[in-house]
Amino acid sequence: MSLAEILSTYDAIPPGVLARHGTSIFSPVQVPDLIGIKDRRYLDRTGLVRHRAIGDLMRYAALNQDADLLARHGDFRPIEVLGKMPEPEMVGRYSDEQLYALALYLYSLKPPPNPNRRTVLAVRGEKVFQREGCAVCHTPPLYTNNKLTPADGFTPPADHFKKYDILPISIGADPNLALKTRRGTGYYKVPSLKGVWYRSPVEHNGSVMTLEDWFDPKRLRDDYMPTGWKGYGVKTRAVKGHEFGLKISADDKKALIAFLKTL
Repeated sequence: MSLAEILSTYDAIPPGVLARHGTSIFSPVQVPDLIGIKDRRYLDRTGLVRHRAIGDLMRYAALNQDADLLARHGDFRPIEVLGKMPEPEMVGRYSDEQLYALALYLYSLKPPPNPNRRTVLAVRGEKVFQREGCAVCHTPPLYTNNKLTPADGFTPPADHFKKYDILPISIGADPNLALKTRRGTGYYKVPSLKGVWYRSPVEHNGSVMTLEDWFDPKRLRDDYMPTGWKGYGVKTRAVKGHEFGLKISADDKKALIAFLKTL
């Protein structure tokens, strides 16, 4: 690609979505919400790092700061791009004290006041949420079961079921981030729905901007125009996966969205 084409791929990524290191300009990720991170058992959309205690979050910060240069991804080692070990003054990480303070700060983050109230409509929406089985994956009170789901095309090895919390159900989402990037694990983590009212865009790559867009069955069609990230040179494409809630009535859908916005 020419420099102009490469720049155009970045221009095609909307605010709220980022081609962070280890991903791809063709498989960017939604910028994550750090509020409530203390309760999440996996970090990254693909569950790349387990989060069992504050030490894991500290190591994750150090890894992303500089240690990733020493990683190995199949036959690829990032350090080989440089051709040699970098000079010591060019790399480094925060001290353990700084990493601990950073992690404590992240743990302390609180959500903004929610302007959405538990109206009659929202209460009805909670019943729809329960009836449709949404709580199997988005289990209260965290509104996530803190598990991993296999991406389409990935079969978890038998020993993974002993190591990780895996829900053996694929939701059919675009598997590229999970299978074709350096942050790929073969899985997507089940996200929490808490705070979904202030988070935008929606989905692991931010393809749609609102809950109303997410529950629109038109997004499954190839002639759909994503309201969030489309992709470089893409005019229309289907936003597949997570078909739960797409077939309920318009009234139930409105109630469900009202409930989700109260979380």
